[in-house]
Amino acid sequence: MTKKCYLLDLDGTMYRGTAIIEGAKVFVDHCLKEHLPFLFLTNNSGRTPRQAADHMLKMGYRGIEPKHFYTSAMAASDTMIRRFPEKKRAYMVGAEGLREALLNNGYQLVQDHADLVFIGLDKEGTWEKYSLALRQVLAGAILVGTNNDRILLSEEGANCGNGSTVALMEYASSREAVKIGKPHEAIITGALAYLGLRKEDVVIVGDNMETDILCGVQAGIETILVTTGVHDRQAAAAYSFAPDHIIEDLRELMD
Repeated sequence: MTKKCYLLDLDGTMYRGTAIIEGAKVFVDHCLKEHLPFLFLTNNSGRTPRQAADHMLKMGYRGIEPKHFYTSAMAASDTMIRRFPEKKRAYMVGAEGLREALLNNGYQLVQDHADLVFIGLDKEGTWEKYSLALRQVLAGAILVGTNNDRILLSEEGANCGNGSTVALMEYASSREAVKIGKPHEAIITGALAYLGLRKEDVVIVGDNMETDILCGVQAGIETILVTTGVHDRQAAAAYSFAPDHIIEDLRELMD
């Protein structure tokens, strides 16, 4: 494999829950030491890049900085400001990561007469918040989902992911949301603009065929499945598409 910028998934690739995947830590240390470019590409819209970096540092990673992260919230904000630069009134349901991403692009966060409604994961989401979002969409605002993950896994088990709330909004409004996060190409387009690179300059690495690998396949970039998380070789073989490479441990990329 040629030397490219690695677009790295997080959960299942860098860590499982609160536990570091040791091979991933060794690989990241290697990238930092050898000045090999990488970017954490995550569907998590809740954390700011600073919060995401602190989260990994507390786990035991070293040398991680906010610049190493590109989130679905950042991609949603960047995508919509490129498509509709004149639409600056935004209503959001989500956490600090989405709020910061919108403010960084000059959006005015409003409670009515919104041009766009952004739906990100909000663990404190309420009936009132979603009803207000619905009214904005019915009045003509564009519905945007930061990511479409149906389920969010935790130590307690399965929880509703942001895709579930986006689907709720689509059903209630009879409008289709603009979808941003993996496996949709918008997050790749945003990441490439953030890095100043082309598709041939990057390779996406992750553990999930349905998000990471499908994202790369649909975007036309090189893909690497690492079998430390959701899918192993046998599971990957059941899909109609395939990664360019399959590895058992990220340390294999150091050869």
